[in-house]
Amino acid sequence: MDCATGRDADAVLLGFARALRAGGLDASTERVHAFLRAVAVLRPGVRGDVYWAGRSTLCGSREDLERYDTVFTAYFVDTGGAPDGRTPAATTAPRPRLVVRDAPRTTAPGSEPHAAPIGALASSAEVLRHRDIAELDAAGRDRLRRLLAAFALRGPTRRTARRRPARRGEVDRRRTVRDLLRHGGEPAPLRHRARAERPRRVVLLVDVSGSMAPYADALLRFAHASARSGRTEVFTLATRLTRVTRELARRDPDLAMAAVAAAVPDWSGGTRLGELLREFLDRWGQRGTARGAVVVLLSDGWERGDPELLGRQMRRLHRLAHRVIWANPRKARPGYAPLAAGMAAALPSVDAFVAGHSPAALERLAAVVRGANDA
Repeated sequence: MDCATGRDADAVLLGFARALRAGGLDASTERVHAFLRAVAVLRPGVRGDVYWAGRSTLCGSREDLERYDTVFTAYFVDTGGAPDGRTPAATTAPRPRLVVRDAPRTTAPGSEPHAAPIGALASSAEVLRHRDIAELDAAGRDRLRRLLAAFALRGPTRRTARRRPARRGEVDRRRTVRDLLRHGGEPAPLRHRARAERPRRVVLLVDVSGSMAPYADALLRFAHASARSGRTEVFTLATRLTRVTRELARRDPDLAMAAVAAAVPDWSGGTRLGELLREFLDRWGQRGTARGAVVVLLSDGWERGDPELLGRQMRRLHRLAHRVIWANPRKARPGYAPLAAGMAAALPSVDAFVAGHSPAALERLAAVVRGANDA
């Protein structure tokens, strides 16, 4: 890539903002616009300027800083120091490639130009975001693993029965009376309370059968990053049902994947989705794991068993869960239609049917899980 226009640089920066959202940061539209304006004022092709512009505009709390650094490091994967020889103190994030194109000359020769050279980002991470995981080489998969480590998956919030102090809401009579007694009966402001909110549980059912072999590692690493929230349950499906939430609780992704490989006996085996979904509902889902949760199936829908059984269990799951989402890596292929017997039987009980073949598709999946209309 010999040069990159300002529009190309904006596409890279917007992709970075989407990766931050997938990583759990509240990168709202207003913050993204402020980020783009800050980068335009500074130097879009300089790593340090992009880093500090994003850190100042896209992070809303101290807790966001560590995740911001992780996403920045994973997204801008080309290593190297800052152009001025200095590295931002708060990060070891690598530097995106800088391509400079001379600005058109608007003044006579010999006079001082009015415009500086245009810097633009030509980051390969934006290309990686849209690549099919099955087509990546070893280097691409290594970069993909670093990018997936920054993902987060949180369910939509739900109102609980517990009450918490609030500025508005119903009057908290007990706290109000206690304040009156504390002040000797003198008038005091009314105290209010409102129902507390907490994120819904997310349940991931990951197909690790032979037909899903090119995607299984990436999807489980995506599940590993999501399981760190503490409100995510993960199961693998092939010829057996295996709960791997405990194995994925390890902080190091490689150690977690090694533990999963040791715990899953049917890796790259056949597929019995209907029977395993029935087992999940009988053993886990009916008791509360799936009740009111967001259940995500990551599978291509190939079923060696009875498709009618899968359809019945999907209807049963749909009655229990708050929402059922199916992510199919093959959905993005040209001309795809859900003609496989298992997929066709399951679709009537699916609330959202999305692709799952690339990092960008997984970002979209994360947005659908938390109830966002736009990735």
